[in-house]
Amino acid sequence: MRWMSTRTAELAGLDARKGAIAPGRDADFAVLDPDAAFTVDPAALQHRNRVTAYAGRTLYGVVKSTWLRGERVFHGGEFTAPKGRLLTRSP
Repeated sequence: MRWMSTRTAELAGLDARKGAIAPGRDADFAVLDPDAAFTVDPAALQHRNRVTAYAGRTLYGVVKSTWLRGERVFHGGEFTAPKGRLLTRSP
């Protein structure tokens, strides 16, 4: 957890708000089913560039839900709340 959340927040200068689930923090996390399989479909990708070397491949690990600042924003393959916002580095 340290390298994927705590340390990453420190490197980005966001460790006062991000990187841990604790009182006063934003509580951002994802619920992952590591055993769930899916086939990569470029048309279903959730990012701007839909070009991928993994098209048609079966991969494992499916995000079931995502929580942002304590609010569920993604569940069951659908966005359920507004997206995040740009954060700037703390001085």
